[in-house]
Amino acid sequence: METWPIGVFASVDAGLGVGWNVISELKVPTIQLHAPHRENRTAQTAESLKTQLAELGVRCTAVFGGFDGESYADIPTVVKTIGLVPAETRQSRLEEMFEISDFAKHLGCDTVALHLGFVPEDPRDEGYAEIVEVTRKLCDYCSENQQYLHLETGQETAEGLLEFIQQVKRENLKINFDPANMILYGSGEPIDALKKVAKHVRSIHCKDATWSDKPGETWGAEVPLGDGAVDFRKYLQTLKEIGYTGPLTIEREIPQDPERQKQEISHAIGLLNKLKSELLA
Repeated sequence: METWPIGVFASVDAGLGVGWNVISELKVPTIQLHAPHRENRTAQTAESLKTQLAELGVRCTAVFGGFDGESYADIPTVVKTIGLVPAETRQSRLEEMFEISDFAKHLGCDTVALHLGFVPEDPRDEGYAEIVEVTRKLCDYCSENQQYLHLETGQETAEGLLEFIQQVKRENLKINFDPANMILYGSGEPIDALKKVAKHVRSIHCKDATWSDKPGETWGAEVPLGDGAVDFRKYLQTLKEIGYTGPLTIEREIPQDPERQKQEISHAIGLLNKLKSELLA
């Protein structure tokens, strides 16, 4: 595989990614896929998607889990509703992630990913040990399917994420690094964070954002690639320095305006290809 193939975050019937028509029009070689709704996570659906991707010449590099009841309305709501952290939905969502892992295996994809949720910074905090345990269970299930589990950055500081990975103690637990999420959540300067967690990074997002005037309390704003606070030349230069050669997966979550979404992703592809040609020359 070439160094830094361009990718996009895509969806079939769930999530905020682009559809198959956009993948075809933009001619990207890789995608990350938001897992379909539960009734469509079948071996038959996976085989059909696998065939379609092969016809398009596209490789699926990760399947992302997501759950009913999750909301990104504001940071306090994220704390209460996202991922495997909320105790009341933890077991049912773990079982869903097992299904998603099986679906990814049928699709021929060796990576499952998710937003785990807000993990406390201090391992002594209430509930921390239970979050470690459920993550171990998911890692072990993915390992049986010969898969990695990627945690997307955002909610934790780099230091908190490193501590959590150390506590889980599973070789197949890795990071999907999203620089914009560090800004949106106010959890750290993205380039510094990337350097700190570098050895665990196995996939990345290319997304841009601006800081909130109250970082960590209120949202920043997602903006088109190149218009925000992520220095993408420096970001790619740092990816080169840490030895990352995998896909550059563009995420632009405005499905309510598909034409603008396609235009902004197309612009992002142009910008990333320009930087690639300069930095990899």
